[in-house]
Amino acid sequence: MTPGPVLDLLKSRGYIDDSQQEELLGQIQQSGKDVAQAVVDYGLMERDHVFGLIAEDLGAQYIDLRGFNPQPELIAAIPSGTARLYQAVPVSFDGNALSVALADPLNPQTGEDLRFALGKEVVFCVADTRQVTDFIERVYTAGEGAGAMDDILGQLKKVALSDEDPDAEANSAPIVRYVDLVLEQAMREQASDIHFEPFEDDFKIRYRVDGALYEMAPPPLHLANTIISRIKVMSNLNIAERRIPQDGRIVMSLAGRDVDFRVSTLPTTFGESVVLRVLDRSSVSLDLENLSLPPNIAEYIEETIVKPNGIFIVTGPTGAGKTTTLYACLRRINTIDSKLLTAEDPVEYDIDGIMQVPVNESIGLNFSRILRAFLRQDPDKILVGEMRDVETAQIAIQASLTGHLVFSTLHTNDAAGAVTRMIDMGCEPFLVAASLEGVLGQRLLRTICEECRQPYVPSAALLGELGLSPEDIGEKQFYTGAGCESCGDTGYRGRQGLFELLDINDPIAELITERAPTVVLRQKAIELGMTTLREDGLRNIYGGKTTIEEVLKYT
Repeated sequence: MTPGPVLDLLKSRGYIDDSQQEELLGQIQQSGKDVAQAVVDYGLMERDHVFGLIAEDLGAQYIDLRGFNPQPELIAAIPSGTARLYQAVPVSFDGNALSVALADPLNPQTGEDLRFALGKEVVFCVADTRQVTDFIERVYTAGEGAGAMDDILGQLKKVALSDEDPDAEANSAPIVRYVDLVLEQAMREQASDIHFEPFEDDFKIRYRVDGALYEMAPPPLHLANTIISRIKVMSNLNIAERRIPQDGRIVMSLAGRDVDFRVSTLPTTFGESVVLRVLDRSSVSLDLENLSLPPNIAEYIEETIVKPNGIFIVTGPTGAGKTTTLYACLRRINTIDSKLLTAEDPVEYDIDGIMQVPVNESIGLNFSRILRAFLRQDPDKILVGEMRDVETAQIAIQASLTGHLVFSTLHTNDAAGAVTRMIDMGCEPFLVAASLEGVLGQRLLRTICEECRQPYVPSAALLGELGLSPEDIGEKQFYTGAGCESCGDTGYRGRQGLFELLDINDPIAELITERAPTVVLRQKAIELGMTTLREDGLRNIYGGKTTIEEVLKYT
């Protein structure tokens, strides 16, 4: 929905004043949130209250679409293409008029156009915009995709390959359509990676969604090489070379969005394994406000990223969201008066106004060499994708000591481990203490699906694994996901960050200079008020955002 009319309604009802309306409008434009979520995050009211007010203002009925499963006859009242074009959901039919919920009920033109397209009497009601779009995705788009997938799989079984030139089939219509459908379905499922895996007796295709892998219906085994060849053609790789790993990139438009796929091939016993990393800018939040940082950590980062010099490190395992956090920091300080340079392996998202340099080890263009060149480019802030060796770490330290703010990542288990890792690499402890501003440790874990979330009582054994007893938790409520169609019966939908922040203050800097081990640094930081990853996990458990099992898995 256009935010203006909604904010005008809230102002007319006395919920906000002129300055709050301007502030909310600015936040919406900066973050890209829908207006209802912006109102919720501002602390004014819940989403259902927002849409209830809109319904009241329009003199329409408010409908909750959660768990709404209409009969096929009602769904057929609005054809798939029309539902997606007008973002409309059929709610009921009384024999005379069709009740319809629109994603944008405040746009009268959409209603008139839909009446004309359907050629029948239509009564409009109000539902949560997010529920409307989810319904269309679940009932119309996903169903259509599944039917198309079944149809194309049937065609693939009839494809016969030439023994002389199997790669000639890579550009045949069924193969091209099948690969496009696989990529489209991955986008709909919001997958982060797509795995094509050849085995002796089958050819598996799996998606990674919210950190977990899910298998989809496999194509015929005899087409494995042809499908791999199609992907290699799309990513400009050598389809004749199957003995060595290759890396490439696919840039294409899917579902109205421009999406990058980072492609990696690996020769295995039964053929080439291919993994595509999905880099969908529209599905990734590159704003600090959207990272769900605890207030004290958000405030610390806001202060740190505007400092003139120092090193700020984000640490955690692969897939913990380190790059997203650093990109959000860069986006915040990407102003006309600052020169920002990044060295990445590879560049994942293009950001206007920032000079981004990809690492190319094959020609000797590594992090340390790029970082040296950066210092001659008059930068203000520098991002080094990863500190992999002592040379890179030492140049980063020198850059910080000579008036540059440096961002980087490390693969360590916790924030305190990043300090000792730098010293173990060969950096002088006193230089680390002098240059390091802070270390943010983070993890990504799955959040409970809001559609099927329900309270439950965990066992004493499970609480014991968290180090808690029934007496410790008192009246606190625990939640789990029962599993529903919305979350694919997993009980989880979306992911949430866990964070711990090591502030390099004077007592910590003194311990670093004395080469104190990780456990001592960690203990001192906890004494000084650091919230650990496990404690942040408990905060999310008690808040009903995630489960005990997820926190135990990642902390």
